[in-house]
Amino acid sequence: MRILAIDVGTGTQDIMIYDTEKELENSIKLVLPSPHLFISQQIRDIENDIYFEGDIMGGGKIKNTILEHMEKGYKVVMEPTCAKTIRDDINQVKSFGIEIADENEDYESYSKIKLGDINLTKLSEFLLGYDLEFDFDKIAIAVQDHGYNENMGDRDFRFEKIREKVSEPISPLEFGFRGDDLPEYFTRMQSVRRQVASEGIEELPLVMDTKFASIAGMCFDEVAKELNSYIVIDIGNGHTTAASIEDGKIQGVFEHHTSSLTGESLERYLKRLASGEITHEEVYNDHGHGAHVLNPISEIQKVIVSGPKRELIEKTNLDWHHAAPGGDVMMTGTVGLIKTILG
Repeated sequence: MRILAIDVGTGTQDIMIYDTEKELENSIKLVLPSPHLFISQQIRDIENDIYFEGDIMGGGKIKNTILEHMEKGYKVVMEPTCAKTIRDDINQVKSFGIEIADENEDYESYSKIKLGDINLTKLSEFLLGYDLEFDFDKIAIAVQDHGYNENMGDRDFRFEKIREKVSEPISPLEFGFRGDDLPEYFTRMQSVRRQVASEGIEELPLVMDTKFASIAGMCFDEVAKELNSYIVIDIGNGHTTAASIEDGKIQGVFEHHTSSLTGESLERYLKRLASGEITHEEVYNDHGHGAHVLNPISEIQKVIVSGPKRELIEKTNLDWHHAAPGGDVMMTGTVGLIKTILG
């Protein structure tokens, strides 16, 4: 079985092509700039009005780059769906001065940019340039999705859905959506599926939140596989997500904003996560997303850490290990996707 796994992060998109007949370490791996980075560069390079088409994607730097473009006197028009890249509420998009496309207007003179987290055509052209087949039995994609509820802020809604998922101890692999089980409120994951379908691929790709793809991948690190009671933590550019693991299942989770954490506060939170004493209120009131614990774990045998800001763990007194499933610290999320596909 050939599997294509794509983990779209804030800084990079990490790609692994895995063949079950070969060792994981011999997989083809790519680390490329995250889509919002090169789209932002496209915007900067254009000296003209811009018309955006396509679908919802991770916004990253795109909103600020658009606003900078408009400050130069250029107009920006977005089709309604891709405009949700900026804000889910279209009225908020309009409040920035961005126009929403009108089918009765002529935008022929505008430069066109297509938004989307996934471009399989571009990837296939790259791979074919190295005589690599673009032929896969399964595709799995991870993006970070807060979900959307018009009556609730995304920070609250995201963690409410995490709490619902961890209503009992579960394997991290259970965070993957395989078929029609993907809720409509996960608008970015739904967008990814539409983008894949638009490229002629009929089978639904497995989709997963980046944080839980990383958590799943860390559990297959060679050191982690020898442990029974431990913590896994992804320290990202924007968010930090940690889970306490015992008997292969998540016993508790907390999520915070990385910029709000210090070595001291991180160590305190992880110890309280393990002991079961951490509360949702203490994390939320510290500007984080929240915490949810089902059971304390017997001990912290080790903290398994991943993510671009993972060096923060080195400012703690905890016993830590940088995860490298498949022998590569950059492939934690893609390994998590592959293991979820394989079940």
